Amino acid sequence: MIGAWARRCLEQNDRPLGLGLGLGLGLGLGPGRGPLLAVAGELTVFGESRAYEVARHRHPVWKAVLPLRGGVRVNGSVGAGVLVPPQYAHTCATSTGFVAVFLDPWCLRADRSGPTWLDARGVRRLVEALGECGAADGFGPGALCCELAALAGPPAPVDPRVLHAVRGGPGALRLTEVAAEIGLSPTRLRALVRAEVGVPLGVLRRWRRLRTAVGALVDGGGVIADVAAAAGFSDQAHLTRTARTLVGRTPASLRPPRAGRGTEAVPPAAAG
Repeated sequence: MIGAWARRCLEQNDRPLGLGLGLGLGLGLGPGRGPLLAVAGELTVFGESRAYEVARHRHPVWKAVLPLRGGVRVNGSVGAGVLVPPQYAHTCATSTGFVAVFLDPWCLRADRSGPTWLDARGVRRLVEALGECGAADGFGPGALCCELAALAGPPAPVDPRVLHAVRGGPGALRLTEVAAEIGLSPTRLRALVRAEVGVPLGVLRRWRRLRTAVGALVDGGGVIADVAAAAGFSDQAHLTRTARTLVGRTPASLRPPRAGRGTEAVPPAAAG
């Protein structure tokens, strides 16, 4: 399901970003661990050590799903890995632990009409590049971004007003205030964003708020209702609806397991 999540950047927890499932990368995802998260600029990395299946959803960003073994299934089709475009409605399941890499919609130029399937060699190259991101001096996405650009094309130029509108603190400013800052009406700003990146501005702003909430949940922080409020959602139900719509899962499923606390049942993943 990649900054508002800075405190979860894995190098700040005194361990490298990692997968550690026999791939020889010296990474930190392992059996029994909860989800891991790292963020650097426009790139977000989310990983789990278990297979998982998510309900139909549509995220406003690019998503590369990299199973650590086995494969991934998207809408009934199966492959070694996959790049899912923004605004593409789909279900998704992996047969093993996985890493999902999310990039803002202006970061790649791949085909947006449907998934781009990756062969085992392509997945391996991306996972190895991800391993290079977790260097001892911090999480740096350079190698991974280069591999993704080689796969899907370099980023296209984007109007800086769009970047300001999307990146401005999630929920910190009303849309009218953001529009006023850059000298446009809200209607003109919405039209500009949709024309430039093909995604409604409101959806991109909800995505940023969701990232903030997920970062706190992965950290195991607090009551879900409090996390929702801190991220700018009106209540817990608003956060839950947004999570289901954009990532196909509930906020509770993103929390690390704790002794004495039950976890949601994980649907069987049929990819493989």
